[in-house]
Amino acid sequence: MTLDTVEYASQSPDVEQPWAELGLKQDEYERIRTILGRRPTGAELAMYSVMWSEHCSYKSSKVHLKQFGEKAPASDAMLVGIGENAGVVDVGQGYAVTFKVESHNHPSYVEPYQGAATGIGGIVRDILAMGARPVAVMDPLRFGAADHPDTKRVLPGVVAGIGGYGNCLGLPNIGGEVVFDPCYQGNPLVNALCVGVMKHEDIHLAKASGAGNKVILYGARTGGDGIGGVSVLASETFDDSKPTKRPAVQVGDPFQEKLLIECTLEVFAEKLVVGIQDLGGAGLSCATSELASAGSGGMRVELDRVPLRDATLSPEEILMSESQERMCAIVEPGKVDRFLEICEKWDVIATVIGEVTDGERLEIFWHGEQVVDVPPRTVAHEGPTYQRPYARPDWQDELQADAPTADRLKRPAGGDELKATLLAVASHPNQADKSWVTSQYDRYVLGNTVLAQPEDAGMIRIDEETNLGVAVATDGNGRYAKLDPYTGAQLALAEAYRNVAATGAKPLAVTDCLNFGSPEDPAVMWQFAEACRGLADACQVLGTPVTGGNVSLYNQTGEVAIHPTPVVGVLGVIDDVTRRTPMAFREEGQLVYLLGDTEDELGGSTWAQVAHDHLGGLPPKVDLERERLLAEILIAASRDGMIDAAHDLSDGGLAQALVESCLKGGQGARIVVPQGTDPFVLLFSESAGRAIVSVPRSEELRFTDMCGARGLPAARIGVVDGDTIDVQGHFTVTLDELRTAHSATFPALLV
Repeated sequence: MTLDTVEYASQSPDVEQPWAELGLKQDEYERIRTILGRRPTGAELAMYSVMWSEHCSYKSSKVHLKQFGEKAPASDAMLVGIGENAGVVDVGQGYAVTFKVESHNHPSYVEPYQGAATGIGGIVRDILAMGARPVAVMDPLRFGAADHPDTKRVLPGVVAGIGGYGNCLGLPNIGGEVVFDPCYQGNPLVNALCVGVMKHEDIHLAKASGAGNKVILYGARTGGDGIGGVSVLASETFDDSKPTKRPAVQVGDPFQEKLLIECTLEVFAEKLVVGIQDLGGAGLSCATSELASAGSGGMRVELDRVPLRDATLSPEEILMSESQERMCAIVEPGKVDRFLEICEKWDVIATVIGEVTDGERLEIFWHGEQVVDVPPRTVAHEGPTYQRPYARPDWQDELQADAPTADRLKRPAGGDELKATLLAVASHPNQADKSWVTSQYDRYVLGNTVLAQPEDAGMIRIDEETNLGVAVATDGNGRYAKLDPYTGAQLALAEAYRNVAATGAKPLAVTDCLNFGSPEDPAVMWQFAEACRGLADACQVLGTPVTGGNVSLYNQTGEVAIHPTPVVGVLGVIDDVTRRTPMAFREEGQLVYLLGDTEDELGGSTWAQVAHDHLGGLPPKVDLERERLLAEILIAASRDGMIDAAHDLSDGGLAQALVESCLKGGQGARIVVPQGTDPFVLLFSESAGRAIVSVPRSEELRFTDMCGARGLPAARIGVVDGDTIDVQGHFTVTLDELRTAHSATFPALLV
């Protein structure tokens, strides 16, 4: 077979090429021919196909994502924003923190263990590539119906993959979510977040500068796993009739990644690297084109120097392979020997595969024959931009009109029914104790975990002398977003922002993973556009810029899309982690205060789902100024020792928050329903902008004076006491009864 070189491609314009099989549209293929002035070689076609995929090029989403930059609030903390491997924020004392969330949804359905494991591996390398030491991971997860047989295949595999990879790396898993809904049956969402820490001067960027500098590929050998993997797999709707859309899922080796991390941190410490990029989606195609595109010149690569696990791989396959645990560094010639010495010390394979040139082209050679000659920006940064048509779906009005009002859905009446409802909510898979999952993760390795699941936010100490720390929370509610994607995205941000503030940390910045159905469906694109608009508008008000993130489209099976699910991560800083506020009620006699306003807001609520399998109406209203005020009060009260516990109110309302705070601390509570208040609405409404706190009696006056002076509603609703939750005049439930209901669900489903 003739090698498809650049010269041969120039002389054979009519050779048929498999552009459609590689996911390209005809107009995209014609544009490639126009850019090159000829047909592409097979290697060039492979590069363009993976880099112009939905997953890598954001071709359907970038017209909406630009709002995150256009509307970004001014932030003194932002050091590196959207466009790099991950965003970086200043947290004080010379420290910078980088964090990002990404998806590995489709691979995790095809092969749950490896799909989830390599999701963790990929996000960790993104953080590493910024110059940071990874210090913690989180995992927002969505699965199909909890009792569906396939959930028993997918969930244990995903959890084992996350735990297996993260535990082997020695990284604590400090938070996340596990949510069930039938809409995710064929498309689970496996989102992964990583946090890294560095000094300001250690920030590294993905660029290839300096003619004559060497391109070094280091880490694992390149194999046939993941060829076209996430880049193609995440760019198509699952269809059982198209097995070719399910290419091999990447296979991870966490021990190799651990060596890669330590090796990379050592070469950073010795300042041996000019630019660096991890190899994730689109593999070498991405690393070489992005480094060259962001740099000041061109690049020449000798592809036959790439260390292989499979000697039969073609140039196209090497360029498309998404084999894990690989990095690409740009190193000055005089520092190459030392770089290679450090790699050898860590038993990491390292090979000089090319060099930076003073030209403007990315040139790749195979045994002396040129197989790629492209302008790198056209591959990495100038892919297609689609103005997908979008329109509010016809069914949206009908869905919103189907509100769960008292005259339409039966509400519990009397103490016995209220108690039964509380137990049903607390034992529902979405609200039940997740220890079955989290016990498979090491939450405390490295010794700097301050808060972890099931707390509102995970918290890590980043300086052992000053106790400086950061808190991170991820949240998202697809039910809310289905009812109103603009408001649903804002509620996701508001909840994560509130969760961070509840621990005493000041929210600083946002990362997001936007999980939606097919962009070719105008209704889905409307949902996406509205969610982006809502999130950008809310970030502007709250002063929390989006630093980066991920878009995952085509999350649907056939014509059935998942609920629009924007997952939002918020990072906050706390000066002294010893002053953090946990969620557990711990001291008898402390006063329970409800902060914020409670209204009859049950659209998309846990109660409507648990009691009636109902989704309709409008989600809770968002008051972003109230969220800011609530956060300021929670942070000040934590810092000044006015509160001993805090817990945000969200899914399941006050009832669920009480269950979790009481069970976590092993303390009961006596709750008084204010006169004229409907106990059902008080317990199960999901109004936003609310939290419960426990206040030492000695601090009550100071706390209430602060709330009053700032205009935050604060109602004393009870006291920490006994071993029951006693909603006086209505019902009493023992903590033992609650614990049994709350903790029995997962073992019964999955063991």
